[in-house]
Amino acid sequence: MPMPGYVFRDGQPIPDSEQQDGGQLGTSSTNMTRVSTSTSSAMNTPTSSATDGDHPTDSHALANADHDNKGAAQVNGGDSIKNLGWNEHPKDVPDLVGGLDNEELWTLIRRFNKQMYHVKATTAPLLGGLDLNIADEDEFSPDKLRANVERLYMTVIIGLMGFGKHIARLRSWREPRRTGAFAAAYAVAWVLNLLVPTFLTTLIVLIVYPPSRPILFPPAPLALVDSNTGGVQSPKAGVLGSHDSATGAPEKHKGEAVEQEASNFVSGIGSIALSSATGKHEQGDPDSDPLNKSVPDPTRLAMAGADAKSSAQGGTPNEHHDKTKQPMEDAMWGKMRPVMHVIGDISDGWERFANALSPTAPFPKERPRLVLAAVLAPAAAVSLITTSAMFMKMAQLGVGVGFFSDPLVWRGLDWLNRNYPDWQKLLELRNSILKGVPTNAQLTITLLRIGEANRAPLPPPPSSDQPPPNKPKSLNGDDVALDASHDEIQGAIHEDPAEKEAAEAAAATAVGAGGKPKHRHGAHILGFFKGTTATGVETKLGVDKVRAKIGSMHAKNHLGVLPKEDEKGPTGPVDFKGRYQGHKGWVNISTAARVPCVSWSKAASDGTGGAVEDTIERHEKHVAFKVPVQEIQELKKVGGLGWKAKIVVGWATGKTVADGLEIVDKAGNTWKLTAIQDRDELFNRLIAIGGQKWESW
Repeated sequence: MPMPGYVFRDGQPIPDSEQQDGGQLGTSSTNMTRVSTSTSSAMNTPTSSATDGDHPTDSHALANADHDNKGAAQVNGGDSIKNLGWNEHPKDVPDLVGGLDNEELWTLIRRFNKQMYHVKATTAPLLGGLDLNIADEDEFSPDKLRANVERLYMTVIIGLMGFGKHIARLRSWREPRRTGAFAAAYAVAWVLNLLVPTFLTTLIVLIVYPPSRPILFPPAPLALVDSNTGGVQSPKAGVLGSHDSATGAPEKHKGEAVEQEASNFVSGIGSIALSSATGKHEQGDPDSDPLNKSVPDPTRLAMAGADAKSSAQGGTPNEHHDKTKQPMEDAMWGKMRPVMHVIGDISDGWERFANALSPTAPFPKERPRLVLAAVLAPAAAVSLITTSAMFMKMAQLGVGVGFFSDPLVWRGLDWLNRNYPDWQKLLELRNSILKGVPTNAQLTITLLRIGEANRAPLPPPPSSDQPPPNKPKSLNGDDVALDASHDEIQGAIHEDPAEKEAAEAAAATAVGAGGKPKHRHGAHILGFFKGTTATGVETKLGVDKVRAKIGSMHAKNHLGVLPKEDEKGPTGPVDFKGRYQGHKGWVNISTAARVPCVSWSKAASDGTGGAVEDTIERHEKHVAFKVPVQEIQELKKVGGLGWKAKIVVGWATGKTVADGLEIVDKAGNTWKLTAIQDRDELFNRLIAIGGQKWESW
């Protein structure tokens, strides 16, 4: 593979005279789009000389701005695409964005890939200045709900855990100087009747002056602090392999341990729900039942199904007699979309406050903090002259007005709805005090746009099949503000030797004579069904190959969904392996022309399989379709298989299913690409290149 900094010659514009060749793949004339050479479309290209007022969103403007602190992705690559380390070892990748560590950048992109499923271009005005907001009519799916609950865990729940452990540390008096200072300040404020002003002033200082935060609340690894005593504890994972996770589990890259915890958190909820639905009650089981011991636990299906999905992505009453079953199911599913929206809104709000308090380049650093402080400053000033009696009087007046002024309130709301239809949206935090402050998804798409604006696409997060090292992360005990010695902290973060020996003994017990693992009868039965299912999957896919040859489009879309080892390989940033109408080929993103395009051809265009000039000519000759990126109206991630088939295939074969992508242009033409190995990376490039204002569905 080329070293980072290698320059690809990008795919060149495809002559109109050669568009006819796309008919070899059976593409109808309605699906063929000629690239317009008109310059009327405002493109978000690196060559654009538009001013900030010409950019559709603040995100586009920031992506095209000249930044003071520049990384490799913020230096213009000229007329060719720069490869900044796609498919390279993380250590060989240069610093990509100024002021942001690569590990943090990859954490954002990895979580963005899980969150984004379906985007549509919108022409509606953006009250907050940033696109990629969640649509009000956002589609519901259990997988989206899972992604939202995982995000809730990684943001809100982990944040509240950290807050709770800070409170436990303060209350424990294990850090006597810090706790004593807080107690003295509280006592003085209480004596002077200044508790509220003191609290608000402290909050303003924490917001405006970030260096005060580690002074008042010294950081410590989350898993190392006991939430009950406030002292040092051994992490639940047995070793302190990560600092920001609740268990301290080891991780290969920053943020992976928290993401795995979030996945297990949702799977655990599903397992508990399934246990309740199936009537699991182990206390009522007989003491000795060999059949019960040999049968697999059905309540483990939720956990096993989640693991199988991850591997693929990488006694009831008769319903005819139960008239409550269908209505209750319909009612529950009908309420899931608003529940999903509420969870997503809570996570969005938390992320916006976090990004306001600790902004990430290229977003402004001072303005969001000053706005928040400006909101609290009047409250702090008023609290200085407001006595407890006055506060109670005002509260009582508010209750009375709210209770007895119902007709007046409704008349006022009716007037607002007539004269200012969007007044409720204007009052939302994202359009008022947090205006211009991004969620993590909006931050990520801005960073992706920075790379595209400079012809330097951001490399995808590194991945590896190897497990993380089971060793503690580097930590200096003298720098941790906990009431414990260096030796005590080092003993807590390392794996307990006794537990390690017990685990090794259990592993040795599980292995029989000849070094072969022992199996229960249930495991043999399960293995038999697993092997039979894997054979059935291979047979079904073999039949699809035959059906595809006789013209079945459904069968063609299944070709290549389980790529063989020899078919796998590095792709990007210009060409991505993928299929169109069942044919093997490459998806090409060409930004060399004035109008960036995405096309599919049987041949790559970046030099793969021959000389550069030769492959570009072959690529142009076998083009099946070509779409200007600016004409894309909708991008939708689609599965290579249905969700049930994915679970079965993941469980039976352990292989990764190659998913697909649907592209819809403004004229309503749809192109479905399947078996794309790096589907997320292709999706990210397409949404970051153009000047569209996206909305998440």
